[in-house]
Amino acid sequence: MPARKPRPNLGAVLCWAVVFADIGTSVYYTPGILFRQVGAHAALFVTLTLGVFVLLALKYAEVAWRYPHGGGVVSVGAHAVNNAVGLVGGLFILVDYFLTSALSALSGLIYLSLVLPAISGQVVLLTVVALMLLALLNLVGISADAKVTAVIAVVALVSQVLVVVAVLVHVGPQAAVHAAPKALSGSALSGVTLLTGYAGAFLAFSGLESISQLAPAMRHPNRRTAPRAMLLVIVTVALTSPALTLWATTLLHTQGADPNQFVSLLGGFAAGPIVQAEVAASAALLLVFAGNTAIIGCYHVFLALSRMRFLPQRLQARNRWRGTPHWAIAAATVVPVAVVIVSRGDTGVLGDMYAFGLLGAFSVTCVCLDIVRFRERKYRRRGAPRTGLPMFVLGLVTSVLVVTAWATNLVAKPLATIFGGAVLCTGLLVVGVTTHLQRRRSHPGVVPVVHRFEVWHPALEDPLLVLLSEDHVRTREVARAAVREAAARDVVFAFIGRDVPDPKRRRLREIHDPYLHDEEAHAAFAEVRRCVPTRARSRVHAVYVPHGEPRSREEALRRRLRPTRVVAE
Repeated sequence: MPARKPRPNLGAVLCWAVVFADIGTSVYYTPGILFRQVGAHAALFVTLTLGVFVLLALKYAEVAWRYPHGGGVVSVGAHAVNNAVGLVGGLFILVDYFLTSALSALSGLIYLSLVLPAISGQVVLLTVVALMLLALLNLVGISADAKVTAVIAVVALVSQVLVVVAVLVHVGPQAAVHAAPKALSGSALSGVTLLTGYAGAFLAFSGLESISQLAPAMRHPNRRTAPRAMLLVIVTVALTSPALTLWATTLLHTQGADPNQFVSLLGGFAAGPIVQAEVAASAALLLVFAGNTAIIGCYHVFLALSRMRFLPQRLQARNRWRGTPHWAIAAATVVPVAVVIVSRGDTGVLGDMYAFGLLGAFSVTCVCLDIVRFRERKYRRRGAPRTGLPMFVLGLVTSVLVVTAWATNLVAKPLATIFGGAVLCTGLLVVGVTTHLQRRRSHPGVVPVVHRFEVWHPALEDPLLVLLSEDHVRTREVARAAVREAAARDVVFAFIGRDVPDPKRRRLREIHDPYLHDEEAHAAFAEVRRCVPTRARSRVHAVYVPHGEPRSREEALRRRLRPTRVVAE
């Protein structure tokens, strides 16, 4: 009897906790980074970008319910265009995760130095040690738990609200409100400054990708849970981030103050040394925890790209000691350690580098989701989700705003572009070498487009349906015969997956796409690709049907495709 699968159990509140534990920590380092770039105008740009963040959050909530197996930008990119676009999106999010772990851990140690001044001269060394310890925790198998994350998120929210209330009590509501015009004072803002400040302010909302990584563990229906969770995130971020940025950059005596400790210093300014120490200690805990969750997300993306045959299979190797993917964890840790050392602990440099992957992943997700929506509206496919015209137009506007920010960042921050481009090119080089070696060894390679049954709503006329089996010799014969018989018609090759029990409890940020774990399906589709002539590939479609009762899955395929003929191996 198959092992019972763990049921998704993350409701809207727990999903909020995980996402806010990421986004909520950004406020600890964003005011200082922006202040060094645009001075007191920092709060202006955070407030302006908040509107785009709301629109972006709506799109990410949709990604979470459209792709319930997780993957985020990897899944939406592969579905909208092909696996290569999913790969590029995955490389962008890897850059994001690398910098998240580096910047979060470094900022955590900088805040801790307020409580323990003796470590202030050893922050870079201690950050490297902290990242190595986090890697060791993941090797041992101590991963993030939603309930622990909820506690962390509540501590973050309470600490930030405490500072907000303390400022309102200390200076009075009137003075707090009158701080807003200071964000507009000073030298006039040029068009270039407006664009660069707008692009840089997205750093305040990093961590949004987390909601799509939670989809596999989200309480059903995802279409209800994801928007509710994002609504909570929007409200809590809107209540804390703009206000803390405004007051930290306008009320504090910034001369001589460390911008990397602004939020804690603001707490001390408003309520004294005890609150300052509490905010510093809690910030250190939260930021280091955010670095750990970034490492977890990073090595899960490595595993997904490896299962997609883009990266070496060795990344999936698990040690006998704890059964954890040691090579993937090592890869997710080595790069952040190197980045901290090379940057010499400069949060401004890390913040600039961070924006490349963050905005790149946002851009790929937004544009690819628009492509999916456009196809559904154009072809009116049966059973496909319907996006109303206002939401479709709003989505296009969001994409334009996000891509504009990313393009600005590419030009305005050359160091970030060089670093991100180097990671991207290195990743593509590794993919090329891996693919070449797979072909030489006759291993199943990357199949450019494999549709997932649950998100595939085709508009095909009288297709030929071929049900594949695990007999690869038979697959070869049937594939050639089907393409010849179909002539100018579409041919759909479908593989119905087997139920492979997984007794382990699902972990946060793990991608649970059944196709990625189905070796027989990879091999079957690779055989089809080898047998289909290049001229016929435009009308050949590969679709993977997740495990379940084969008869009901076959009937579902017939209903959706309405084929003229079905061929079963």
